[in-house]
Amino acid sequence: MADADLRQYGRWRTGGRARLVVEPGSVGGVRATLAYLAGTDLPRLVVGDGSNILFDDRGFDGVLVRIGPRLSALRLNAPYVTAEAGIWVPRFVRLLGQRGLKGLEHAIGIPGTLGGLVMMNGGSRRQGVGSSTVEVRGCDMNGVPFARSQADCAFRYRGSTLQDDGLIVLEADFRFETAEPGPMRRDMISIMVERRRKFPKSQPNCGSVFLSDPRMYKVVGPPGAAIERAGLKGRRIGGAQSSPLHANFIVNLGDARSADILSLIHLIRTTVHDQTGFWMDAEVRHIAPNGTVRPAHEAAAEHALLTA
Repeated sequence: MADADLRQYGRWRTGGRARLVVEPGSVGGVRATLAYLAGTDLPRLVVGDGSNILFDDRGFDGVLVRIGPRLSALRLNAPYVTAEAGIWVPRFVRLLGQRGLKGLEHAIGIPGTLGGLVMMNGGSRRQGVGSSTVEVRGCDMNGVPFARSQADCAFRYRGSTLQDDGLIVLEADFRFETAEPGPMRRDMISIMVERRRKFPKSQPNCGSVFLSDPRMYKVVGPPGAAIERAGLKGRRIGGAQSSPLHANFIVNLGDARSADILSLIHLIRTTVHDQTGFWMDAEVRHIAPNGTVRPAHEAAAEHALLTA
């Protein structure tokens, strides 16, 4: 799609327009698309569901390659599972539960696609998908394929060498424990009930904005608690608001610009630092018009300088 509205591709529903958006239908198609684009001077960017990114209001002057539902095949040979990166995480977790494959229930409420979950070792309850991952396959931004074992991915809390090296996850192999589906289903229902109670669902958001730093956690607590103690829970800039339900979620009240979100990120980060001495880093990534990807707090600091 040419001249695409980026609000359709990010869960914050903000951003300008992209020159072109393509959605390949196979692993080979992604590699071929990126190999072709590598021979052009067009900026290129690969995204999944857009649950952890903030597009710039000025848009993206390049080609957005989206890994979505067309890349969501699943193969089961219990206790082993192979899945493509575009499968929706809650759907993947439900299918595992139906087949009595245990280990990823903690991710049932996480919106997004599997590729991003693996890339960031995503999960909840301080657990991550990396503990169940056997091998990850994909390519780099030039379409060159790779395969990495669990050890080579060096999964850590909300990170991996896949993320560090700017690689693209296209499919992965997993190994899960076998268990009775009934207790797993009850556990997943409990997680969903808890998430609905604690987290905003009806307003566009990207989930947790700031990472939980173990050092800060021991002294101050999680980011949401630190933001609330700083008096910023519910704080609004333009159409962006620190959610009254959970302070570490920034919601779009309906007319937010990406600039509003950046301003609120900067205000929260600097205020919490002034009060606690800890800098909270954003797990959200900002996408610049030229395709530069960096943590949103870095873009927020630059935005604050330019608008001061």
